[in-house]
Amino acid sequence: MAPTRPPAAVAGTSDGHTTGPERTGPERTGRSVPAANLRVQRVRPAYRQVADELRSQIVGGTLAAGERLPNEADLSRAFGVSRSTVREALRVLASQHLVETLRGVQGGSFVASPDPSQIVEDVGGALGVLVMTPQLRLHDLLEARLLLEPSAARLAAQRADPETVEALHTAADARRDPRDPSGFVGHLDFHTTVLMSTGNLMITMMGQPVNDVLRTRLRRVGVEAAEWDRVDEWHRTIAAHIAAGEADAAEEAMRDHLIALRPLYERDGLWTEEPLGR
Repeated sequence: MAPTRPPAAVAGTSDGHTTGPERTGPERTGRSVPAANLRVQRVRPAYRQVADELRSQIVGGTLAAGERLPNEADLSRAFGVSRSTVREALRVLASQHLVETLRGVQGGSFVASPDPSQIVEDVGGALGVLVMTPQLRLHDLLEARLLLEPSAARLAAQRADPETVEALHTAADARRDPRDPSGFVGHLDFHTTVLMSTGNLMITMMGQPVNDVLRTRLRRVGVEAAEWDRVDEWHRTIAAHIAAGEADAAEEAMRDHLIALRPLYERDGLWTEEPLGR
C-alpha cells in the first residue's frame, strides 16, 4: 500500500521563511513593525516531512515489520518530491533503525523492527557527546538518576519474582573483574539490573544511557577500595529489600545510596571529558 501523501508544503522564501499575503499599510511605507507582532515559521525540509509520514505509518502499524517499501520512483510520485528527497528520508529512517536497505535482485528498503538495545546504545552515545558541551552537565545526569532509580527500586520490589531476586543477588555479589579492580563496571551492572527488574522497558531505556555515560567517564584510579566496599554493601542492602518486597525501604535505600555517591562523581580529577575503557 502506497503511503499517503503529506499535506501540501507551505510556500517559502529563499531564506527559509514562509510567505504571507501581500502587506498594505505601514509596512509598505517603510515604517518598522514591532517584532512581537511578527509571526513567521521556518519551512521544514521536504525529506523530513517524508520521513515523518513514513515513520508514522511504521510506528502505527500501517507498514508492518518486514514489509517492502515501494521503490524510490513510486515513493517520489506518491509524495510529489524528487527521488533524492526520498533517498534522504530513507537515510533518516535507517539511522533510526526503522528501515533497512538490502542490495541485490531481491533487495530494496524494508520496514525493520526497532532493536531496544541499539536504541539505548544510540541514546547513550548522544548523551556522551552532550556531556562534553555546556548544555549537559554532570549535575544533570546525577539529578535525572536520582529521580528515576529510587522509583525503579520501589517498582522492582513490588514486582519481584524468584528469577528477578536471583539476578539482583548475583549482580550485588558479583566478584570483581581483575581487569577492573574497583568493581565499577559490576556496580553499574547492578543498577542496570534494578532497572530491568521493573519489567518496564521504557524505564530501562531511560536509565541505561545515563549509567553508560557514568560508566565511561569516571576515572576509577584514585578511589579507595573501602569506598567501593561501601558501594557493595549498599547494593546488597537494596537487593535484600527488593527480594523481601519492601518497596518503601528499597526506594529509600536507593535514594540514600545515590546521594552518598554524588561526592565521588563530583570529586576533582575523577570526571573526564573523554570516554574511558569499559
